[in-house]
Amino acid sequence: MNRRGVLTWLAATSLAGFAGSWLARPACAKGGKAVEELQNNWKSLLAEGADVASSTEPLKLSRDEWKKRLAPEAFEVLRREGTERAGSSPLDREKRPGVFVCAGCGLPLFTSAMKFDSGTGWPSFFTTIPGAIGTSRDFKLILPRTEYHCARCGGHHGHVFDDGPEPTGLRYCNNGVALRFIPKTA
Repeated sequence: MNRRGVLTWLAATSLAGFAGSWLARPACAKGGKAVEELQNNWKSLLAEGADVASSTEPLKLSRDEWKKRLAPEAFEVLRREGTERAGSSPLDREKRPGVFVCAGCGLPLFTSAMKFDSGTGWPSFFTTIPGAIGTSRDFKLILPRTEYHCARCGGHHGHVFDDGPEPTGLRYCNNGVALRFIPKTA
């Protein structure tokens, strides 16, 4: 075997080993009672009288209706599965108590108690409000990722990874333009 053949074999073996171990790591939630309590008591961080969706009843709008409803940046992310530039969202630095809702339909997705600073430049959360998101596999970067979207309007929010903090080990990496923050007190 020549030098190029050996280098190609080493690269392929390394990549296959990396991909195999990466693919084998399931993005599954853990965390027990503490996480369950956060999920069940999310309304304690919702401002009184806040205008939010009260159910996950599907919201279906035409492309033109979405374009009228959303800012161009939000449309690109929520309806076309785009990604905003890292570090561009003020929500990444948001520290007040409150609830993060889908910018497309107002469905509550996360609370401030679920948020953490991942250092990635995007708002990140270690768990969600129950029933608020759906997931699918995304192969846009060749290796599969878990994409998540709003359970009500189907808007793309980001991807979930298994490199988050305890207690779940998950990182829901969210595009800030896909969220609207409602502080507990105005």
